[in-house]
Amino acid sequence: MAWEADFLASLQNLHTPVLDTVMKFLSMLGDHGIFCICVGVALLFFAKTRSTGGRVLLSIALAYIFANLFLKNVVARPRPFDTYAFIQPLVEKPHDWSFPSGHSVVVFATATSIFLNHKKTGVLALIIAALVAFSRLYICVHYPTDVLAGAAIGIIFALLVNYLIYPACEKGIKKLRRPKEQ
Repeated sequence: MAWEADFLASLQNLHTPVLDTVMKFLSMLGDHGIFCICVGVALLFFAKTRSTGGRVLLSIALAYIFANLFLKNVVARPRPFDTYAFIQPLVEKPHDWSFPSGHSVVVFATATSIFLNHKKTGVLALIIAALVAFSRLYICVHYPTDVLAGAAIGIIFALLVNYLIYPACEKGIKKLRRPKEQ
């Protein structure tokens, strides 16, 4: 869509060396989901946050499978810099498809899971997720709809995991652990 290219072109006018560095760093937080996976694993180490860690990791895994392994290949949307010569990314050009933003999927799955279980920390996590998602636009590797769709997918999978899948798993595990009556 032309409006998306115009939006990305307008973001290129905001570039400064300091802001470029900050946005590259924020974008890096979503690279391969490593930071978010580390957050999920770290949460597993404390009894108070163990359940949240499990929810984060399961949300990431399911959202990643749906978005990156399935949806990206079905939609097969070229990156903005592949379509418009005037759009130049600030980082090495990704080689996969543009829609949806995998970074947005992972950071919003993580942040939403944290928010649903720990409101105060979750607000901070959602702010960081929004900044990471915006950084993908700023560095010109995604269209706005890629980022919005990625955020929506991450949120939806976190909601599914937190309210349906994880509670069902916990219920099943408790049932297996219960001694059989004779």
